[in-house]
Amino acid sequence: MARGASLVGQEYDVEVGPVAHGGHCVARHEGRVIFVRHALPGELVRVRVTEGEEGSSYLRADAVRIDRASVHRVQPPCPVAVPLGCGGCDFQHATLAHQRELKAAVLQEQLSRLAGLELEVTVQPVAGDLPVQDEGLRWRTRMQYERAADGGRGLRRHRSHDVVPIEDCPIAHPDAREPGQGSGAVTEVVAAAGQERAFEVAADGFWQVHPGAPRVLVETVLELLAPQPGESVLDLYAGVGLFAGFLAPRVAPGRVEVVEGDRTATSYAERNLAGTGARVHTDRVDRWLARRRRDDPDGHVDLVVLDPPRAGAKRAVVAPVAGLRPRAIAYVACDPAALARDVGTFAAEGFELAGLRAFDLFPMTHHVECVALLTKTDSDLR
Repeated sequence: MARGASLVGQEYDVEVGPVAHGGHCVARHEGRVIFVRHALPGELVRVRVTEGEEGSSYLRADAVRIDRASVHRVQPPCPVAVPLGCGGCDFQHATLAHQRELKAAVLQEQLSRLAGLELEVTVQPVAGDLPVQDEGLRWRTRMQYERAADGGRGLRRHRSHDVVPIEDCPIAHPDAREPGQGSGAVTEVVAAAGQERAFEVAADGFWQVHPGAPRVLVETVLELLAPQPGESVLDLYAGVGLFAGFLAPRVAPGRVEVVEGDRTATSYAERNLAGTGARVHTDRVDRWLARRRRDDPDGHVDLVVLDPPRAGAKRAVVAPVAGLRPRAIAYVACDPAALARDVGTFAAEGFELAGLRAFDLFPMTHHVECVALLTKTDSDLR
């Protein structure tokens, strides 16, 4: 059928299939795929098309009526976590336990499809500093609101610039920072692995938004890498130096090099890592690795931490990292698809996935944070 008239607003009755990456489930109507929000696997629902036209290979839709509900369905705690409401949360209509099962299913599917790996995955809860975080609420320590038409606060609809007025966001921490609330630096104190370190970060700079995230990520990286005195470390996409701050004492007197492309972040990293012996470089990671390889073609490093942006590290970074023949690589990932693609690329470079931890650092949303351990394959050991 030729592409043509819009199907937005059309309604169909469908049985909902498996969850898919991105906060929706897959359904089919007359052979055409529909990505459905506000539904759960196994439900019978009526959907209303939100994007698509005649001839489209797939449609996007919201579940607007539930005819057979999943046993995992609950009433969303937020009144605007509904069709045509706020797009910030994807799974408020599911129990927390089932949300984690859905995230695990997505992670498993991406690893299977993109990396050829069949793994059982468990997404673990992460404790914060408020009791309601056990209910998946009040965890987000940084928020960015939009101005609603009535002059109040709002948040955007899913895949839209339209703003939905909101009086209170249930996932926002009571002390959540907003852009423009002060300037300069804020201090974040992280207690992990028997140490306590303070990190300065720009008031509007990147920092993990779940209060329990820095600790669990640091402790997981340390556990998986098992750093030893005298080893050399590369901390890539290092931000303000979170991982290097805890790794440097473990490998002293070994060498720690920190690479981050954002100059503001590296200025804070230099302060945060003062006295640790770590060397901080402001550069794009792929460019810095290419220069390092050119200047020291036989160079070796023992450990690597990778914490790339959502798009992943990609081959331009994966290949030179693998070329350094590290003993172990800890890959911190916020996107299952990017992680799976990069794990596949590492496999082609002689590194296998030796461990994987997944954490629910973004309850009520489809996002999941992972730490993967990559080591040299047996055939590549030297």
